Amino acid sequence: MVTLNKIYTRTGDDGSTALGNGQRRKKYDTRVAAYGTVDETNAVLGCARVLGPEERLDKMLARIQNDLFDLGADLATPHGAELPYEPLRIVSSQVDRLEREIDDLNGSLAPLKSFVLPGGSPLSAQLHLARTVSRRAERLMVELAAHESVGEAALRYMNRLSDFLFVAARIANRNGADDVLWVPGQSRGV
Repeated sequence: MVTLNKIYTRTGDDGSTALGNGQRRKKYDTRVAAYGTVDETNAVLGCARVLGPEERLDKMLARIQNDLFDLGADLATPHGAELPYEPLRIVSSQVDRLEREIDDLNGSLAPLKSFVLPGGSPLSAQLHLARTVSRRAERLMVELAAHESVGEAALRYMNRLSDFLFVAARIANRNGADDVLWVPGQSRGV
């Protein structure tokens, strides 16, 4: 278990931060940006949850928030480092569960005939915001993976998360009834 007695350490005053293996990196490093954006995704999900999703969806979002801390720990500890402990990694079963939940939620939705604009209900709009932040985190993870090792399950999890959040946003819009659909070229003649 983690114990945090002191919140500030002053060790980052030089613009660096410590990874899980003790290595120091600049705060603008791609690895730090990736796990920082995963943390941002988590914060946006926390904002969505205070809007009061129905219990089943809220339980899924709570589990995802915990998974995102796992993912942050995974990204903060480079693969292949010699460590005195087994680092926390995202595993395939977490991706599989997310896929099952996507299928379960999507099963109650009518097929789309257009793209969905973020909006409808406040909860749906917030879940769309979480979706876009998670996509940014995924892009940073893919960029990181081009230069350093990133777990395959971690990449798959982040890719599925944005799909989950899209479907969850539709659920939050009364199962798609309040979705705001894109009308291509709608304002051209106005």
